[in-house]
Amino acid sequence: MLSLIVHPFIRFSILLLILGGIMFVMLDTAGVKTRISHIVFESYIKAKPRQSSGQVVFVDIDDASLTREGQWPWPRTKIAALITGIQLAGAKAIIFDGVLAEPDRTSPENIAALLDDNHPLKGELQNAPHNDELLAQAIKNANNFVAGFSYGSNASPPQIKRKILIKKDIKNYFLVQQGQGSLHFTGSAQFLPVLQDVVAGNGSFMASAERDAVIRRTGLIFHDGQQIYPSLIFEGIRVFENQGREFIKIAANENYNNFQISEPFIASIGQYQIPMGADGKMWVYFREFQKDEQIPAYQFLQSDLPDLSDKIVFIASSAEGLMDLRATPLGMRPGVHVHMNALEQILQGQYLIRPHTANLLEIGSAAAISILIIALSFFVSPLWLLAIVAGVSAGAFWLSWFLFANYGGLFDPVTPTFMMSVIFVAASILSYLKTEHEKKHVRSAFGMYVSRDVMRDLEKNPDKLKLGGENKNLTVMFTDIRKFTTISEGLTPEELINLMNDFLTAMTDIVMAHGGTIDKYMGDAMMAFWNAPKDVAQHERETCCAALKMQAALAPINERVVEQAKKIGKEPVILKAGIGINTGECAVGNMGSKQRFAYSALGDAVNLASRLEGQTKNYGVATLVGEDTYIHVADMAMLEMDLILVKGKIKPVRIYALLGDKQIAETDAFQNIKKEHEAMIAAYQNGDFTIALKALHQCRKIDEFELTHTYNMYESRIKGLIKKPPTSWDGIFEATSK
Repeated sequence: MLSLIVHPFIRFSILLLILGGIMFVMLDTAGVKTRISHIVFESYIKAKPRQSSGQVVFVDIDDASLTREGQWPWPRTKIAALITGIQLAGAKAIIFDGVLAEPDRTSPENIAALLDDNHPLKGELQNAPHNDELLAQAIKNANNFVAGFSYGSNASPPQIKRKILIKKDIKNYFLVQQGQGSLHFTGSAQFLPVLQDVVAGNGSFMASAERDAVIRRTGLIFHDGQQIYPSLIFEGIRVFENQGREFIKIAANENYNNFQISEPFIASIGQYQIPMGADGKMWVYFREFQKDEQIPAYQFLQSDLPDLSDKIVFIASSAEGLMDLRATPLGMRPGVHVHMNALEQILQGQYLIRPHTANLLEIGSAAAISILIIALSFFVSPLWLLAIVAGVSAGAFWLSWFLFANYGGLFDPVTPTFMMSVIFVAASILSYLKTEHEKKHVRSAFGMYVSRDVMRDLEKNPDKLKLGGENKNLTVMFTDIRKFTTISEGLTPEELINLMNDFLTAMTDIVMAHGGTIDKYMGDAMMAFWNAPKDVAQHERETCCAALKMQAALAPINERVVEQAKKIGKEPVILKAGIGINTGECAVGNMGSKQRFAYSALGDAVNLASRLEGQTKNYGVATLVGEDTYIHVADMAMLEMDLILVKGKIKPVRIYALLGDKQIAETDAFQNIKKEHEAMIAAYQNGDFTIALKALHQCRKIDEFELTHTYNMYESRIKGLIKKPPTSWDGIFEATSK
């Protein structure tokens, strides 16, 4: 499965599928990208808020005003006095963020209706002006009052105080955009007709939030399917500009294209050119309003009026129970702050624009870079890919902030960064899997040359991959094929290679099964050791058990050799192996040169093991074991062969023939031969050659372990010593050959 995943085509396909999946999600099928973008834009607004123009004021019907003047709703006469006070304070436009849709119940005629017909004030009250008429007069006198309307049940269309100039095709475009373009309504809550007749402007303050209930954009125009209506903001600007004599003009943006920070429509009101989206909305560039920009309403019902010269005044309420709270990028704020921010940013000409193609640009650019990352992932390391992703991401954040700070452009750098990061992570994981697959392949191949334990040790401790080692007690084994030169002469090179492969493969499997480490192959010979790099408990016993199995493993190999020889009409070449085993302190580690080295072992114990392997043919046994090994496995079937001084050594060593395991050692056959054999060796080493010879003859009679060659060698040696007795005797035999 892993080999399929790391295949270049499969890997490329997986990364493309991941990219496609991310693009599908980021195309806003689940609203994920929109939420990400909104978080980014809100962060920008908080980091660089718009500054105050000093032209917008909030006259607040607050708790203090309600305490002084009475609870809401106030009589229309008091509202008239409030409007008059604001107008006298110098306000250039007065915008009412609310609806006076019902007649004033405190009007004189309504009070008169509650009195008896004989009450002296009834007639006077019936003839007194209606409060709504008094308010209408105050509004008319101000000549700068902007009324509002919102969603409601009134089927009558709101009054349009000044026609919007718009081409028929553009008007029809907005009229059919129900729910998508300009905000559509079927009924409304409006000012009383007597009041609408005299207002300077009449606009909608209908608000629509995003999916998460946060207001980020505000409608600039609205429609009922028949007519286009201005927003409260547009009407406020129109009344403010040139005393309300200007028209609202809506036209297509002739310079618009999909790759500019601009909107497809332009609304003109005198000197103000307002970019408007295809949905009839505008992004609101929010700022916080200060305390001095919010004046209690009761101050305009007194003689000492605050100065409102040339200001645009919004009348609304922050009182508990009356305040219209809205969720904004700055948190929960009075709804009037949305309109104040929108109007003020028009006065300042500071707009936020998210081009229609922003999503395409963000996702498309991220997809292009991601494809580049995918392509490069086949040739460069993950660190380089990380550098590319980090560099592009940093550039995206810088460009996004630059466009926001200088042009009001709203571009989301998080989405491209997220897309590229996911592709980078996916590509890195697949690269890692590929590398691991290759390492596994190399380990598998390298394991043919180096022990798996050595490989594992190097993987865990890479610092060991250098020249050097340690002193450690090892059990070393050498094995060699008997009469290899004679065997090789009768075989073709191919036959010889196949034969050696069969032999060494079987021997290697047994060594590794018993925890041994293959040091090297030397033609027909092999060297192995135990207890390094991994510690092996009872490594002496494991080595001897391996040697016994190696001898047994020759039988099936020889059977195949005989069968193959019959097929080709040749004499079979029977394999016999000599094995030498010794235990002792060795230097083990990486040895060689700086250019090339191998994990190996050196020392006297290694040399003696090699010499013992060479002596097996002289003693006619399959396996010879040194005394340092023997003392740890004395319960196995072992017979002392000699006290020998091998070539190149100055100290003699006792050597033993390994004939079987512990179970063999407990048999009567072995115990019998052991008794006679030990008697023979003891007599021989003590110089009692005649007794030794008699014991030898007894050994021959009970030998069940094919020691004929051994006893022939001893018989010849003993007879020679009897014939020519030595002048001094220490029982040591000095080997003259390896």
